[in-house]
Order: sequence, then structure tokens, then C-alpha cells
Amino acid sequence: MTKKLTLALAACAALMSALPAQADEALKAAIASPHRTPANVVRDGARHPYETLSFFGIKPGQTVVELSPGGGWYTEILAPYLRDKGQLILAGDDPASEQAYFQRSAARMKAKLEALPAVYDKVQVSVFAPGAGKFDYAKPASADLVLTFRNVHNWISAGEGKAQAVFNSAFAALKPGGVFGVVEHRRPVAQEQDAKASSGYVHQAYVIKLAENAGFKLAASSEVNANPKDTADHEGGVWSLPPTFGLKDKDRARFEAIGESDRMTLKFVKP
Repeated sequence: MTKKLTLALAACAALMSALPAQADEALKAAIASPHRTPANVVRDGARHPYETLSFFGIKPGQTVVELSPGGGWYTEILAPYLRDKGQLILAGDDPASEQAYFQRSAARMKAKLEALPAVYDKVQVSVFAPGAGKFDYAKPASADLVLTFRNVHNWISAGEGKAQAVFNSAFAALKPGGVFGVVEHRRPVAQEQDAKASSGYVHQAYVIKLAENAGFKLAASSEVNANPKDTADHEGGVWSLPPTFGLKDKDRARFEAIGESDRMTLKFVKP
């Protein structure tokens, strides 16, 4: 091979690596689907679903676990995206829990899925209850992706060792090479970490340590969900910000100007 050809090939390779990744039209279609709740769609600008899921490397044929889906904000996108070629497993609240809150949450999700079978008929639902030590939400080494959005603080507050147990369970559920994608409210390094994460904010280094303790390697981090306006020291914690406005009308204009929380977006890989 001549030197000129070698240089040409190198230049071509450099050009290709600089090009943006091919757009995922199926993911765009799922995000644009009319079945989504209008109040959820309004938050796309703050939650960046296309960029976030693309960063985690989602593909239509994967088996994806969503831990603690809550009201189903991301479920509304993941379910249609994975319906034909992949599998979505919702690791949700226990309908048999002794706590009424979890019973109601499970019932709401069940009603949501049953109301629209054309979208949700192939979704698998399993029980995930860190406080009760229930982590058998997926078969070992069966998932390509395990995803969770703004839940780590809840697991920390569930008690000593619960957050670590969750990270361990994600590691067990993933295939080798699988990805654990985490989005969480980010506490500034200069602020002390509350042992119970009662403000809703968590140090990024703390989350990385939980993942590394479970056996994960940090593959990449993204600032797609960052918000430098968020000082993370609000009365009432993260819930003072939109969309919750936990303090109601108190300082509402200021919280509206800040917007939603500053969030870490971390991609961990199971070796």
C-alpha cells in the first residue's frame, strides 16, 4: 500500500468518525407518537428522551428493563419502540405490598397498560421492591439494557445497603457487555451528601462507586441532562423545582426560571 493511499484511507476514517450517528427513526417515531400523555410530551425539552436513550445505545431488538417506571414517562416511549422486535420488562411496584402507596402505584400502572393494548400488550411486568428485598425482576444475564431515571435517591432512602443491592441486581440481570443506564439528580461536590439523600440529590461519585462495587465499568457520561442553573440547595429539595413545585406558590417564578434539576447521565457496562 502506498503512502498516499494510506493517508487517504486515514483521512476517510477520520471523516467517518466525525459524522453523526445514523438517526434512529423508530425512536423518533415512538417519541412523536400521539398516544403519549400531553403533560409528558411537554417535558421532552427538559428530559431529552431521544438523546438520552441514544446515548445508552438502545436498539429495537433489545431486551430492556426499566427499573421503577413510576407513572410511565419513559414507558410510553420504550413500549412502542420495543414492541415488534424487542422486549420491555417493567420492574415496578409490588401490588401485594403492605404499603398502600406501592399498591396504588402498581394499580395505576396496570390500568395504564390495560387501557392501550395496541401499545402495551407485549410489555412484561415484574416486581421490584428494594425495601422488601425483592429483586427477581428479570432472569440472570437476560437483558441488554437496564435503565433507571431519577430513582437512586429513593433506593438510598430505603435503608442501608438497598441502593447497592439494586446495582448488584442490575449487574446480575444484564448479559456480558450489557449496559446499565442511570439518570439521577446531581448534588454538587461542594455540598455534603445526605446519608438518606433526603433532598433528592446524589453525588455523581457516589453513584459511580455503587456501580463499580457491583462490578460495572463506567463507559461514558453525558451532560445532555445537565442544568447549570440548578444550585441543588433548595428548601424542599429537588421537589421545589418543576414539574412538582413542592412549595406551591412560594418562589415559584424563581424555580420556573431554574427549570428542572441538574442531572447526571451515566452509562455503565458489565464486562
